[in-house]
Amino acid sequence: MTPAAAPAELLRRLTANIESVFSGKTEVVDLVVTCLLAGGHVLLEDVPGVGKTTLAQALALSIHASFQRIQFTSDLLPSDILGVSIFLRDEGRFEFKRGPIFANVVLADEINRTTPRTQSALLEAMSERRVSMDDQTHDLPSQFVVIATQNPLEYHGTYPLPESQLDRFLMRLSIGYPGREVERELVLHRRNVEPVQSLGSVLDLDELRRLQDAVSQVRMDPSLADYILDVVAATRNASALRTGVSTRGALALARAVRAHALVRGRDYVTPDDVTCLLVPVLAHRVSLAGAAGTLGGGRTESEAIIEELASQVDLPV
Repeated sequence: MTPAAAPAELLRRLTANIESVFSGKTEVVDLVVTCLLAGGHVLLEDVPGVGKTTLAQALALSIHASFQRIQFTSDLLPSDILGVSIFLRDEGRFEFKRGPIFANVVLADEINRTTPRTQSALLEAMSERRVSMDDQTHDLPSQFVVIATQNPLEYHGTYPLPESQLDRFLMRLSIGYPGREVERELVLHRRNVEPVQSLGSVLDLDELRRLQDAVSQVRMDPSLADYILDVVAATRNASALRTGVSTRGALALARAVRAHALVRGRDYVTPDDVTCLLVPVLAHRVSLAGAAGTLGGGRTESEAIIEELASQVDLPV
């Protein structure tokens, strides 16, 4: 392999390995891998039972990474996620016992079922990539991604994430139901053992780090940077939106499109890289001017508004 072809081959192996146990959703797998390369976190909004946990486990196993699943409930405390200091009487000192957040891949299951205090503790760790406890700072792993899930159809006993916390996620995605042929194969051949349990790794963390470093080398034409800024400016001037995309959102989109180009086997960004990421990266970063900015209806409306605004901006050839 030539040096230019090496990232493409590594990423082909990675996506193929994940799809061996999570089939029929190539676009979703590509976008999750894009988030991984861009160093961002993913929010999966979907109904239960469509494979969100399988996707997170397959990603962790494929890159030989540590994995932790945290089931969020109303009585979950910040210390249940971050860790706790325990006093060692014989030694006369406190020792910090790390919580499940100290893993490479963390599945935050049903994140909207816990209180805002616990949500904030998780999201602060996501943003700062470290945990502060008892005047001490503990760094999280250098390779660290949170895959959070929430059900967009249930509201009873939930605490929807505010816009400022949604902004911590690079993308918000929906998996959707599998196609009939994929579902038929599952019904016919799935036994008691989950295939993901026997999945092997195809990358190690050092190879992943090199792929992440390669993202910064992907070229973006200035005209595409201008297109991103024009779409961002359009969200800030739209009457249907109370707040538009922030500068952090524009930087996140630029980083994501470079990673997406690398996933597609290129060292340069195309207009398609930008257009296919506008909704996943930007739709959860805006708030509606009306009263429909809730988890269910607000999501659909914000996506439609982003698509409409993007269609009004000239796309570079």
